[in-house]
Amino acid sequence: MNVDLSLRGVDIRAHVLRMPILQPVRTSFGVMRERPALLVQARDAEGAQGWGEAWCNFPPGGAEHRARLLDSVLAEALRDRSFDTPAEAFGHLSRATAVLALQAGEPGPFAQAIAGIDLALWDLVARRAGLPLWRLLGGASPRIEVYASGINPERPEAVVDARRAAGYRAFKLKVGFGADIDLSNLRRVADAAGAGARLMVDANQAWDLPQALDMARRLDAFELQWVEEPLRADRPWSEWLELSRQLRAPLAAGENVAGDAAFDALLASGCIGVVQPDAAKWGGISRCLPLAGRIRASGAGYFPHYLGGGVGLLHSAHLLAASGGGMLEVDSNPNPLRTLLCGPLDAVHEGGVDLGEAPGIGVEPDLRALREACAAGALPVD
Repeated sequence: MNVDLSLRGVDIRAHVLRMPILQPVRTSFGVMRERPALLVQARDAEGAQGWGEAWCNFPPGGAEHRARLLDSVLAEALRDRSFDTPAEAFGHLSRATAVLALQAGEPGPFAQAIAGIDLALWDLVARRAGLPLWRLLGGASPRIEVYASGINPERPEAVVDARRAAGYRAFKLKVGFGADIDLSNLRRVADAAGAGARLMVDANQAWDLPQALDMARRLDAFELQWVEEPLRADRPWSEWLELSRQLRAPLAAGENVAGDAAFDALLASGCIGVVQPDAAKWGGISRCLPLAGRIRASGAGYFPHYLGGGVGLLHSAHLLAASGGGMLEVDSNPNPLRTLLCGPLDAVHEGGVDLGEAPGIGVEPDLRALREACAAGALPVD
């Protein structure tokens, strides 16, 4: 496909949005009491524009901090420059800020801000070409599978009932709240999901190796599709390998891995069956699309991680459609910054969605309407 991917005179703007929520989102390591989104708007010298999103869930105030990095450092690094592709711009930003990120002790926030820019640039070139992003990236079909994620430990069966009625056929429960609570919840989720449903659990790095080994024996009875981040992301691969030998279900990890070398080490370990890069945390499309190919070539599954607003979710969906990977993670918790922006992802049928043919990611954020919704504390029903 002969498409112009070049960029000239790109202007970057950061837009922070925060939506109050009625029900906090719980993980084993912390609680989210509002839903933030950091949208990245890119406009080129001819007026074409695109939208991206940078990961900013933690800590409180993280969105504002990453927005300042975008405005004060990264936008200047792009100004008055030309690039042949968004991937070339990604490489320039990464090299230009590498020492500063180390000096500041903030490689994560820099990587997240750069990822958000990269997503916006790919949306820009796809819109300019009049192509849906999944097609520009080489995908063959707009159809992808989805699963309901982020299921909290309070009455999880009610969430499963609602998501099943909305068309979902796969569900991921949050665990790490104590063996009795976790196993009781998992049984209730399995009963609510029904025969044929796919079940997963996410421990959010809650256990040490002895705890994980103990839970492994209990989890095997549920025939899980995977067990996600049972150990801390920085634990040695030898511990993950030992756990993988004791657990029937594949281990899943990757949302807290950054850099090609780190992902290559993950793949070389041979113990992670489900790999979950987050394109809004590291790599954008420029690094995550080739990474998805390496993941599949290794024999592992590519299942992108995502927990944020609708713009980043759409990028993850188009990336998945282009790569031919597994299922898209869709947060089951109410979040208007997702539902107001996720377009076709809100129409799930028998476990899947169709991304359609609209140019780019297919959604144009209305910033005024979004800010008014945040100010009013609007909570549309998902």
